[in-house]
Amino acid sequence: MQYRARISVFGGRKISKEDYGKVCSLGKPLNENEYLFYRKEGEQIMEAVAKGVKEGVGKCFGILKGISTDKINSYIDFSIAKNMGITRNALLAHSCDAAVTTSGKYGILSEIAYSLQLDKTVIGIERRELDGLINASNEKEIIKKFNGVFLR
Repeated sequence: MQYRARISVFGGRKISKEDYGKVCSLGKPLNENEYLFYRKEGEQIMEAVAKGVKEGVGKCFGILKGISTDKINSYIDFSIAKNMGITRNALLAHSCDAAVTTSGKYGILSEIAYSLQLDKTVIGIERRELDGLINASNEKEIIKKFNGVFLR
C-alpha cells in the first residue's frame, strides 16, 4: 500500500477515558486516509490509537525504549527494539512526517520540541500551551488538517 505520510502519536501513560476514546477514534480514519502509524510501546494513548488503526485494518510500528517486547500490546504489527530509553523520542520525531499529540508531561514535550525543530507539522488535541502547535478538537479536524498538508 502506498502511504500518504508517516504519523507519530505522542501521548502520556495516564489519560482520561474521554481522551482514550478520542485517540482510539483517530486510528481508523488515519488508516482510511492512507497514513502509516508509528508509536511507542505501552498503554493508554499508545494502545488506544493502535487499536483504532487495527479496526481500520492498518499497520502499526512500535518503537521500544528497551530490548524486551513484553510491553507490546496485541495491536502492534512490527516492533523496533533499540534499547535507547528516552532517546526514542528523537527517533519518533525523525521517523515521522507529522505528529498528533495529546495529554502527557515532559517526555511528550520533548517529542513535540524535536518535531517542531525538524519543521514537522504537529497537531495537538486540545493542547494550547506551545507556539507552533496546531490545535484540533476531534479526529475529523485532525484528518482535515493532515490532508491539507499531505494531499497529493
